[in-house]
Amino acid sequence: MDLGRLELLIKDKIELLKNSKILVIGLGGVGSYAVEVLTRCGVGTLKIVDFDIIDKTNLNRQLMTNEKNIGLKKIDVMYDRIKSINSKCNVIKIDKKLTEDDIETLVKDVDAVIDAVDDIKVKKQIIRVCHNKKINLISSMGMGNKLDPTKIQILEISKTSYDPLSKIIRKMVKEERIKGKVMVVASSEKPIKTNSNVIGSICYVPAISGMLCASFIINKIIGDVCEK
Repeated sequence: MDLGRLELLIKDKIELLKNSKILVIGLGGVGSYAVEVLTRCGVGTLKIVDFDIIDKTNLNRQLMTNEKNIGLKKIDVMYDRIKSINSKCNVIKIDKKLTEDDIETLVKDVDAVIDAVDDIKVKKQIIRVCHNKKINLISSMGMGNKLDPTKIQILEISKTSYDPLSKIIRKMVKEERIKGKVMVVASSEKPIKTNSNVIGSICYVPAISGMLCASFIINKIIGDVCEK
């Protein structure tokens, strides 16, 4: 994979990306775009986690899906996509529905974590473990029933608003007195009310969340490359 255009911007710090190992948990609308960005930035090792299969309802927002791969495992399709972009990337597949008990082992050998899971119990445990072990982490909050991409940003959990998932995480962080900043990608847009129990979605909202998650982790790895 030719990374010359990126190397113009970050110079020798590109080696930090090539030598990094990043864990992405969840390959849905957020996670699939995060993986795409990490792959095209030359991350050396990607550890990806998902247990689900591609469904026709995924096609409107999940990067690796199309009409020809419905019914296939998301993790297998994403693996092939990563390798088709950067054959040298070391891809570790974890085909499993995670529980809270899995997190300690899952994160022990990585440099950074992108949390793109829907399971609230697992999301809470990811935050607990990563902050206890001082592992770089960014968690995506709720992106469903929202349409305005300009309201999505990277911020500390205490500064979030209008997001039911963020409210749950804020409460957990406060009650458990988790030290340090809990960084998330969240939207300040109020969720749109619909007449359905199904959560609505548009492709660019979770996509932007995934890209912001990836950008946060990349910048954590390479540090400040701007010369003053």
